[in-house]
Amino acid sequence: MLDLTGKNALVTGIANNRSIAWGIAQQLHKAGANLGITYLPDERGKMEKKVAELVEPLNPNLFLPCNVELDEQIQSTFEVIRDKWGKLDILIHCLAFANKEDLSGDFSQTSRSGFNQALEISTYSLVKLSGIAKPLMIEGGSILTLTYLGGVRAIPNYNVMGVAKAGLETSVRYLAAELGPHNIRVNAISAGPIRTLASSAVGGILDMIHHVEQVAPLRRTVTQLEVGNAATFLCSDLASGITGQVLYVDAGYEIMGM
Repeated sequence: MLDLTGKNALVTGIANNRSIAWGIAQQLHKAGANLGITYLPDERGKMEKKVAELVEPLNPNLFLPCNVELDEQIQSTFEVIRDKWGKLDILIHCLAFANKEDLSGDFSQTSRSGFNQALEISTYSLVKLSGIAKPLMIEGGSILTLTYLGGVRAIPNYNVMGVAKAGLETSVRYLAAELGPHNIRVNAISAGPIRTLASSAVGGILDMIHHVEQVAPLRRTVTQLEVGNAATFLCSDLASGITGQVLYVDAGYEIMGM
């Protein structure tokens, strides 16, 4: 049993009970971590209400709005963490977005605005959050993000998000090199296809899942809780020598040639 008692963990990216971030939050809570949860605010407050009801059983210490396209909101989030917790031990980055029209069709027709927004939210946000989290990780820490095979291979209907994930994985390595002397580790999990709100925008997602179930060595795809278990391990002292890595949690699909 992993023990994260006394560790302060900020989890971003929970949208509903299918979110991979939700699976990670559950396992961090199970291991004893103090949770802070962020949500994407909207004008009607629907997302706040939905996420609040979902995470209530986890009894989060902090529940904060955070739109990573707004620097002032990011700053406010971490000011609350500093004031309430004094330190941060774990940062979970589960943020990605691209316009649906920029995921399908000819990649060469990706719009400039769509390209920039996809990389700002899906890639740059990790860099920004890590830089602000750095001075709060006074006892060292662990930063973890989510990537996908589309960052290293051409996946149908993934297009600009593949570029964003490639940038994300490279950012993991550069951040690991920068933050390592501060005893802060930075890693990524490349999860197999899971039905989530984000993946629903990817055309043919069900076909992708069925293909993995037929081809992957374990003959199935993975669950949010399995990704959560791997995340909890990477955020624990058991993974103290691991940084700058991409861990595939995909039932072995990544190793297959055909």
